[in-house]
Formats: sequence, structure tokens, C-alpha cells
Amino acid sequence: MNRPTMSLLAAAGSLVALAGLASATGGDGQERNESLAGSEPSPVVRTELVCPRATTAESARTDYTAFTPVPASPAERGGEREPGSAQLLPVPEHVPDPGTGDDGSDDGDDGDGNGNGNSGEENGSEQDAEPDAEPVVPLEEPGAPATATTRDADAPALTGIADGALAPGWTVQQSTLTNAALGGDLLGTACQRPGTEFWFPGASTAESRQDYVHLTNPDDASTVVDIELYGPEGRIEAEAGMGITLPAASSVPVRLSTLTDEETDTLAVHVTARTGRIGAQIEASDDDLGADWLPPAATHGSGALVLPGIPADAESVQLTAFTSGDEDVTLNVGLAGPSGTIVPAGNETLTVPSGAAVTADLGALTQGEAGSLVLTPAEGSGSGMVAAALLVTRGPSDGPSDMAFIPATAPLTGRASAAGNTADGTGLTLTAPHEAAEVEITFSAGADGGEPVTERYTVEAGTSLAVTPDLPGSTEGRYGLTIRSLEGTPVYAARALTSGEDAEDDPAFTVQTLPDDQSAVTVPPTGQDLSILTG
Repeated sequence: MNRPTMSLLAAAGSLVALAGLASATGGDGQERNESLAGSEPSPVVRTELVCPRATTAESARTDYTAFTPVPASPAERGGEREPGSAQLLPVPEHVPDPGTGDDGSDDGDDGDGNGNGNSGEENGSEQDAEPDAEPVVPLEEPGAPATATTRDADAPALTGIADGALAPGWTVQQSTLTNAALGGDLLGTACQRPGTEFWFPGASTAESRQDYVHLTNPDDASTVVDIELYGPEGRIEAEAGMGITLPAASSVPVRLSTLTDEETDTLAVHVTARTGRIGAQIEASDDDLGADWLPPAATHGSGALVLPGIPADAESVQLTAFTSGDEDVTLNVGLAGPSGTIVPAGNETLTVPSGAAVTADLGALTQGEAGSLVLTPAEGSGSGMVAAALLVTRGPSDGPSDMAFIPATAPLTGRASAAGNTADGTGLTLTAPHEAAEVEITFSAGADGGEPVTERYTVEAGTSLAVTPDLPGSTEGRYGLTIRSLEGTPVYAARALTSGEDAEDDPAFTVQTLPDDQSAVTVPPTGQDLSILTG
């Protein structure tokens, strides 16, 4: 027998032997799946966040609050961990210059080339990052909020990473109060995890609106971003929104009205990154209604969409929905309140045309009781992706008012946290649209003192529960709160911040939804399995 033949036989024999070892140690596919199903989630070791540039309004104060919850169980703790660090750093803003042909790219790729950036910028440029920039709201330990305040109208976008024991559940709240002495607006947003695709129902290019998409690239490589606009008649031609170059570690504000000549009251905005990951949020400002951040909406291909946290004293509620499917979608509309779910008179259903954005005026929907909107596809309706958001206003129709957005959100089946809470201006809304849920809420000590407090609540099926925190007198400064679904039953949550004053005198408010914090991941087990070599 020649040498090549012997080598082939030896190799085959080795594979058979290894396959036998694999079958003895790795098991078949069903066993591996069962092993994975039984695996315990492990706390994440790294969390990345992106915060948009603060509003450039004059006489504005922006407060940042960072918080990581204290683990409440061995599963949340995940064994001994390094203390870790958590901090944010500024990133420079890049504004393309139409006068020089600068499209923001470093390699000649075609960017937007239309000066899509901050209005009032005369010379597009990438501001030099400070080599020794001080970190913003660095944390020292879980359960102890950190705060920072700036009145700088040029406060930049921020990106940062938490690792070690500070990574699981790390959250940062950015809240801006404008012209407080004149009954200004409260803009609030939770800094987001970078992603690749975002939907924003509820934007506008109406004459009274100034809406900016804030794009932030936290990575070391540039990317290209596409912004698509959809109105009541379908997709709007907006070539200027395609191919916007976003340099590495930079932010770009894009005013929606620079992308199209059409003035449209109702828009759904689709933002995608061709490569890498980005942060994307919309800063919306209305001449009459106020201003706030519009975060991306959770989308659903089937099942209910829940928009939690409509304030009891809402003056008006406007729903915007969009579907990308090939068929129209009809949604049954329900309002989950303290005693159950009702169907709003005159707004029993909403039909969303394929590829179009539609708006429904729900009026003063809550009638003095906080609630949540529940949208359920009608039987036999189309099954395409649906995104939805609410525009809510507070304040009398003939006086000062403020607006906030409530996008559809993912359910909370584990844990979620919210930072930046204040003793006199914080309210929670919990909704259990299908099954009753047992919920535990921990209110942390304040950034300047106090002790944590834990309370338990039951949210009955089909209802919404309004919770006003009852804090110890020793709580000083902004604090964090953590919500846990004790049995994993889906519950939907939102936190509202106000100025702490009566709505008639100061209606400023903002609402943030609270989906799962994604602080744990299931790691598949490993083992020797060479079946792929013999199959």
C-alpha cells in the first residue's frame, strides 16, 4: 500500500475515533438543545450606551444621572465580579459643509452633501475631541446614583462603556429643562444601546415643527446611514437622506425638513446603518406644544402593541401608526385603566394602510386616570410589521403646554431600571394587558443621601396601576428605581418626570418607557461534538 493511501486511512480512523468520543461526550442535537434550555442566564460583562447631544435651546439646564441596580439574587449577581467602571465621554459633532463639498467622508464615499446638520452652523467641520476630556457621570458602585449638570448650549453627544459589576442594567438619564422661569419644556431620554435599525412614528415636517434626527457613531470605523420618510400617502421622495456618512466616534444632527420640500404633519421615519452600529433619536420641537425626545418604537409583526404611561391629566393624545407589510392592518384600540380595559368611543379601531403612516386624534383619552394604550391586530387583518407612538400634551388649551412621546415598548419580564427620578416629580405606570403580574420596585438612595426602599405591587390582568413613590425623608438628590417582574409575567412600564409643580402653572413633563434592561444573556454550553465532520 502506498504512503498516500495509508495517510488517508489514518485520517479516516482518527475521525471515526474522534466522532466516537464526541458521541460519548457531546450528545445528540436534542440533548444539546435541552441543555441550552436549562442554562441559567449570566449577567453581561459589558454594556455600551449612546446619549444624543443636549438641546441647544437658550437658558437650558441638562441633568445627567447614571445608575446600576444592586443585584437582588445570586442569578443577578453571577458570582464574584471585578468592580469595573462606567462612564461617558464626549464625541465631536460633524456637520457637512455644502460650501466646500464636504460630505463628511474620509475616503471619497458619497455622503448626503446637503448640509444636513445643526441649523445655524456656517462652517461644517468636525470639532476636535479633547484629548483629556473628563468623563461624565462616572459610577463607583451599584445602587449609588451619580449625577452631573451642565448649562452649556454646546454640550456634545456622549458614548460610554460599563464593565464588571457596573455593566448589568447600567442606565443613564438625560433630562433638560428649558426656560424654567418662563414655564419652559422638559425634554428627557434614556441613553440607548447602539443598534442598526430604528423606527420613529410621530415625527413631522410641519411648519410649526423642528425635528432633528441625532445620529451618533460610537465605533472606531465610519458608517453610512439611510433615513427614509413615510407619510399618509406612502414613501416620500427624500434622496438627501440616503447615504449620509457618519465618521468614526462622531455625531451628526439631521433636520428632517432638509430632506424633503413636503410639509407633512404625520411621518414615520426609518433609520438604518449600512455597517456597524449607531445611536438614533429624534429631537422634536413644536412652536405651540413644547418639545421632547422621540425615541425609537418597538415593532411587532403580530400580537399586541402596548404604549404605557399616558398621564391622568393628559390634555390631548394623538396616535401615529405605520405598517411596512404588503397588506393594510386594522388595529383594535383599547385603553387599560385602573379598573380594566375599555374601548374608546369613536376610536374603536384604526386601519393602517400598507406602507403609510396614519394618525388618530384620541382627545383627552384618560379622563383623569392614568392608563396605557393597547393595540391588537383585528382578526383576519394583515400581519406586517407595525410601529406606533403617542404624542401627549399637558396644560390647558389656552395656556402654557408641553408635549411628550410614548412609543410602543417591549414587555418587561425580568428587570428594568430608570435613573434621574426626583422626590416630587416622579410617577410610574404598570400595565398587565393579559395576565396579572406581581411586581417588586426598589427605590434607591438619592445621589446625595438616603436609604433604599423596596415595595411589592399586584397589577391585575387588563389594568394599569399608577404608582407614586413613597420615599424616606432622608432621600436627597436624584435617585434610581428598579422594577422586577417576580414570576416573569409580561408587564409594561413607563416612568413620567414632571417639574413637581401643578400642571396649570408648569405643565413641563417627559415620559420614558421601561423594557427589559438586557442585563443577562444565556450562554450555550460547550462540549466536544465532531458530528459535523462525519455527517
